[in-house]
Amino acid sequence: MKFKTMNRRLFLRNSAIAGVGLAAPMHFIRGAYAQDMSCNVPTGDTVTFGWSVPLTGAYADEGADELKAFQLAVKHLNGEGDGGLIATMKPTALKGNGILGKKVAQVHGDSQTKTDAARDNAKRMIERDGAIMISGGSSSAEAVAVQSLCQDMGVIHMSGLTHSNDTTGKDKKRYGFRHFFNAYQSGVALGPVIGEAYGKDRRAYHLTADYTWGWTQEESIKAATEALGWETVAAVRTPLGSADFSQYITPVLNSGADVLILNHYGKDMVNSLTQAVQFGLRDKQVNGKNFEIVVPLFSELMAQGAGDAVKGIFGTSNWDWKLDDEATKTITKSFGAEYGTPPSQAAHTCYVQALLYADACERAGTFYAPEVIKALEGFEFDGMGNGATLYRAEDHQCMKPCLVVRGKQEPKDKFDLMEIVQVVSRDVTTYDPSIFGGELGPYDAKQC
Repeated sequence: MKFKTMNRRLFLRNSAIAGVGLAAPMHFIRGAYAQDMSCNVPTGDTVTFGWSVPLTGAYADEGADELKAFQLAVKHLNGEGDGGLIATMKPTALKGNGILGKKVAQVHGDSQTKTDAARDNAKRMIERDGAIMISGGSSSAEAVAVQSLCQDMGVIHMSGLTHSNDTTGKDKKRYGFRHFFNAYQSGVALGPVIGEAYGKDRRAYHLTADYTWGWTQEESIKAATEALGWETVAAVRTPLGSADFSQYITPVLNSGADVLILNHYGKDMVNSLTQAVQFGLRDKQVNGKNFEIVVPLFSELMAQGAGDAVKGIFGTSNWDWKLDDEATKTITKSFGAEYGTPPSQAAHTCYVQALLYADACERAGTFYAPEVIKALEGFEFDGMGNGATLYRAEDHQCMKPCLVVRGKQEPKDKFDLMEIVQVVSRDVTTYDPSIFGGELGPYDAKQC
């Protein structure tokens, strides 16, 4: 392939210059020489990041916001704009002058909210464009597939919006890292709140997106609600990208359930929630109780799509622009000045991932993937909008607080549709990393 031929020529040239025979190329790492078998080791004055984001499909709204965040992160890394969270991140090795003396370049592709398209994007950006890091995605199926590819190709994957337990559980990879929280943490945070609001004698009906995220979200919220004493009446799987949920909502009316839990995200959640409200579910009384709807994973973008239907609906979020801390105010101001809107939770996590990878390269003093991985593993940081955060070494899952949110009854404008009900502490959301299984794999993965 073309990129292999190019790397081979560079290797031969560099070997000849250094007077080295036909051995593996060497790279200076923390005062010692080590074999550098990484894919796409930067040789010029730039380093390329690759963004695979859904610009079409069920999660296109999130993908568009992610791309904006990535582009803003690159501006800040290269010393353009106001610098954003580089000024608030603690500790940080970033200086706003690129990474290790190189400016950051970027390429992107539309994943279409499809796994195959996401993998094709990543492979193309690695092989054709020389991308040294891949990020993006709003579907956990995309994240699981792309981080597996990146593991095989020796390129670090800093996943974007992915909420399935599997991403850093049974499908975790040494070359994959997640800043976003997971379904288990949503269940742990949300369970006590809805138990207090709706009581412990409830009957729940689940509609669930039929892929890895939906399965683990359903499992996690069932565990949380059944621990309260709730009964699960039914759990029905729905295909990703459905426009009409009427065939799934109609049976709820006669099921005896008094709570509908929508394990849906993006446009799926907008459509299913809107149609459930149109069917009159929120006006019903069942079992002597007001019928309620719960959306375990919520966002402002979804709230904008669903309009008045979100009022009073409980859910969880990874982050919200209305948090009252310096970092949140800083990124909200930066993003707002650039695009005229506050950033979504998808945009925030993608922006943070880009900075975290760049900072790890600076701290490691190299782009050599195994050393960058080690710089990320066990890294404690703050000043990024989520409070004190640990990038856990055992599974590459960030441990941090998460939010319980609710649709506002009287929003001020279209950007003020959700209120923060509770910030659930990191101590509560932290769990044993072994409970979801999986193996990270080696530091020296198969290289491209």
